[in-house]
Amino acid sequence: MNLFLAPWLRAGLLAVAALAAPLATQAQPPAGDYPNKPIRLVVPYPPGGGTDVIARIVQERFSSLLGQQVLIDNRGGAAGSIGTEVVAKSPPDGYTVLFTLSSHTINPAIYNKLNFDTAKDFAPVGMVASLPQILVANTQFAPNTVAELIALAKAKPDSISFASVGNGSPGHLAGELLKLRTGTQMTHIPYRGGGPAVTDVMGGQVPLLWVSIPAAAQFVKAGKLKALAVSTTKRSAAFPDVPTMQEAGIADFDVDSWYAVFVPAKTPQPVIDKLNRVINVVVKEPEIRDKLLAQGSEGVGGTPEQLGKVVGTELVRWQKLAKEANIKVD
Repeated sequence: MNLFLAPWLRAGLLAVAALAAPLATQAQPPAGDYPNKPIRLVVPYPPGGGTDVIARIVQERFSSLLGQQVLIDNRGGAAGSIGTEVVAKSPPDGYTVLFTLSSHTINPAIYNKLNFDTAKDFAPVGMVASLPQILVANTQFAPNTVAELIALAKAKPDSISFASVGNGSPGHLAGELLKLRTGTQMTHIPYRGGGPAVTDVMGGQVPLLWVSIPAAAQFVKAGKLKALAVSTTKRSAAFPDVPTMQEAGIADFDVDSWYAVFVPAKTPQPVIDKLNRVINVVVKEPEIRDKLLAQGSEGVGGTPEQLGKVVGTELVRWQKLAKEANIKVD
């Protein structure tokens, strides 16, 4: 009996092994050969804005260190929500990656409905850079300081407009915080990104703009825009002569902008770890560091857990501010 069954058992076991092999392969995290095809880096803002500028600074080194092309896909609109949704609904395989701004933690506080859950639908990978927002004005706009701006806003309520890269952007919150702290009334004009907003402010369609420094740096340096203040408690290395809002007399004012990488939730941890290692290598490279500093930003790096902690803290912080300033977007 054993002699008769041995070949049958052997064949059966081989068949089971053959059927199980693909399943075992599917169950393994795709990290050993990851990446084996190009990676789509979704930037949820149009070309020319601060997020796009920072993404393009690191894009080439990401590609070379990962051994595959990293292709930027600009999906602007709704302060980053449109592009962010694209990533949230993408397969969690590491081939669709989100490169976004800190509006990622602001949008849940001000939008009545998002088609994704910021806390649950994304896995943090790593922080790339951090920098202030900068308040810039058309060169023909009368105020040259924050004090002069406030005086004009109080003398003529609702007569001044300020632009941002969209509802829920750090610039939007910086503008609302300025109104809240000074008791002034100004009208917010949301754009689809920093590039279009900068163009309109230079053209005189809107007098003021809160925007990340990379989107405005070259135009300030060329004298096509004038800088009034930065949003953080520390001055920008790129514009050391531009005061902070606190130095300009606005107490309790701090809005930081950061750029970070996220992937869809349930992306295998080995994939996240590999992307994180690449980020930490790139932001420490002297050439990249100098390019970031030229844009007024500083390379950050760190662990996925550290980025996750920032996200958790800011989700609570911006909810509180949105309620205090009564900021809501349908």
